[in-house]
Amino acid sequence: MKIQTHQNMDTRLCGIPERIENGMAILSMPTLDCMVADASGLVHGGFLFGLADHAAMLAVNHPNVVLGESSCRFLKPVVLGDTVMAEAKVIHSKGKKYEVAVSLRVAAKIVFSGTFICFTPEKHVLANGSST
Repeated sequence: MKIQTHQNMDTRLCGIPERIENGMAILSMPTLDCMVADASGLVHGGFLFGLADHAAMLAVNHPNVVLGESSCRFLKPVVLGDTVMAEAKVIHSKGKKYEVAVSLRVAAKIVFSGTFICFTPEKHVLANGSST
């Protein structure tokens, strides 16, 4: 399936699309030195959230998809050297609103789970030059 959204993403930082199907996306993200928060090698949660968000956007796969709300849990730490796999599935949609379940795994362990509420407006959110 052709990717229709978030086409300018730096996939090194927010996940490499591995499989995109109708209502589903799988991404991988090898962790990098620039993601490390401290001397222990802990990967900053912002990169994990970015991966999960990117996966949700690709599961919806609409040119104007935006995130409206999320609820998530960081369940286990991720460290430098881990490869994180994201799986996102649209679990409910009504009109322009989509609920997407996302889980992140390292090997067989779930390290993150979340629900993302996404919207698909008719126009890009920055149409007409407005950012607020």
